[in-house]
Amino acid sequence: MALRLRQAAEDGITAALISPDRMLTRQVTAALDRWNIKPDDSAGVPLALSPPGRFLRHVADLFGKPLTGEALLTLLKHPLCHSERDDRGDHLRHTRDLELHLRRYGLPFPTAADLLTWAKNGSGRETWGAWLADLVTGLETTKAKPLEDHLQAHLTLADRLAAGPDTTGAGGLWLEAAGREARKICDNLIQAASAGGTMTARDYTALFGAVIAEGVVRDRDAGHPNILIWGTLEARVQGVDLTILGGMNDGVWPEAPPPDPWLNRVMRAKAGLLLPERRIGLSAHDYQQAIAGREVWITRAKRSADAETVPSRWVNRLTNLLKGLPAQGGEDALKAMKQEGDRWCAMAETLSAPTDSTASETRPSPCPPIAARPKKFSVTEIKTLIRDPFAIYARKTLRLNALDPLVPTADAPLRGTLIHKILELFIKAGHGPNDRAALMQIAEDVFVEHCPWPTIRAQWMARLARSADQFLADEGARQAFAPEHLLEKFGEIIVAPSGVTLTCKADRIDLTPSDEALIYDYKTGAVPTGPMQEKFDKQLLLEAAMVERGAFKDVGNKPVLAATFIGVNTTMKNSDAPLDKHPPEQVWGELEELFAAWHEIDRGYTARIALFSKSDISDYDHLSRFGEWDTHDKPTPKVLT
Repeated sequence: MALRLRQAAEDGITAALISPDRMLTRQVTAALDRWNIKPDDSAGVPLALSPPGRFLRHVADLFGKPLTGEALLTLLKHPLCHSERDDRGDHLRHTRDLELHLRRYGLPFPTAADLLTWAKNGSGRETWGAWLADLVTGLETTKAKPLEDHLQAHLTLADRLAAGPDTTGAGGLWLEAAGREARKICDNLIQAASAGGTMTARDYTALFGAVIAEGVVRDRDAGHPNILIWGTLEARVQGVDLTILGGMNDGVWPEAPPPDPWLNRVMRAKAGLLLPERRIGLSAHDYQQAIAGREVWITRAKRSADAETVPSRWVNRLTNLLKGLPAQGGEDALKAMKQEGDRWCAMAETLSAPTDSTASETRPSPCPPIAARPKKFSVTEIKTLIRDPFAIYARKTLRLNALDPLVPTADAPLRGTLIHKILELFIKAGHGPNDRAALMQIAEDVFVEHCPWPTIRAQWMARLARSADQFLADEGARQAFAPEHLLEKFGEIIVAPSGVTLTCKADRIDLTPSDEALIYDYKTGAVPTGPMQEKFDKQLLLEAAMVERGAFKDVGNKPVLAATFIGVNTTMKNSDAPLDKHPPEQVWGELEELFAAWHEIDRGYTARIALFSKSDISDYDHLSRFGEWDTHDKPTPKVLT
């Protein structure tokens, strides 16, 4: 449809798209923007979808709930925020810096104090940060207020956001046609606000959204004079050279009668009300008038929302009529019309098809210079080096790190971090296996401080309560065997001959009376099995080797009696490291060989060598172009200089 309208504009003829489907007309308008053609839409643009309408709705949505980073950045990045000012570039720069800060530190609900602290730690953003902190103060109140108060707070905040710091006015919020229409609706709402009573912030947001959704922006001089979009009502009294009927499917044209939950047909007839079919009759009248044009296109979508559609009853009747007139050339006329439609559809597909083809990438295996290869690993990164070397190359050589989500969630990594914190505080405080109440109190305090989602907190507390008895029973045996506990200790050691530094932060190292070490690591997820530790997850084996080599200053050189993953999950199963099959001396020798092999110039960092599952997702799959190749392809080493 857009392609034919573009041809009409080039030919200098008048053309109109007629459809009751507003979503379809907006899609055609967007497609015409490819050629910088803006049609003259008789229905205008919904005010709620215009820049001022969206801005005002976003501002209204801030009230009555904790501020999220997503909601804040949505407003700060809006073109009308801090508008009509020469220093808007600084505003955008501060916004980008704030986004990185929110992602890096995972603030689910940033407060005014958080924003002020961030602003003070950077140069040139103190004024901007103070302006923003002042704006977000007090937004979360849920107290019911009169409609006048809600409107005043809403429009004042919108004006200040649009104007920017250290200024008055409202920036460009009310300047254009959409802004003037929004101002008119807001003024009408203010005049009637005295009759609105009191309401909560959530109710006000819903009310304002409903009111502004009724607004329409019409710009008489903005559209192309020959390319028109009409509703069925406007098309009754106007004519053009080319008419395109859009959305000729049952349920769209004619529209399905709305169900009446109160009156059936008999009751409507007795009450003297019109039957629903009357609207179908009006649609038939509109169709009859529109199809009588000079040149008419009848268009429909074969599928809508992944479901088959049914042609409009009038399209079916027209095609059946033509098929029933072979002697009068009806079948030939129908065939010619379909061929013409197929020709235009093929042109549209050709227009959308890529002009150039790019060969698929091969499986990458970059070989950077030895000097550019990583010189430091943690014990947990050795598994990644074995399973997906390309991830190590991207993270450590290219220094690319995945951005954290803008909206933090209560996911498994967060739960694991908090469980580690709870157990550390419990052991550090000297509690014994009979102090179940102390464990649960520590858990509640940690969850309240670091997990601002009450429902998730309750779920995690319930899960911990179910496993607390088993953990405390096992903990009693551990403490009886080794009374001295070293928690969260850092260790590092240089691995010869490669010179690579191996680091580790041990969850817990217990010392027995006979001066032997027991290494423990808490796991809230799946606990690695013995075979997995032998081949891939060598964390505990390497920690044991580091302890025996004195890598931990607070521990010293100690023989390692055992190393165990402690499962803090539904199964509460532990897994011992296979120190009998892989003693620390052997593990250390294998590590030296591994690092030495990675210092060979032709050794490439191949992508996805041995991931646990083919469906596992790496942060760097897009960088390695995974999908253009698969794990069966042979890697292509590439020596980099």
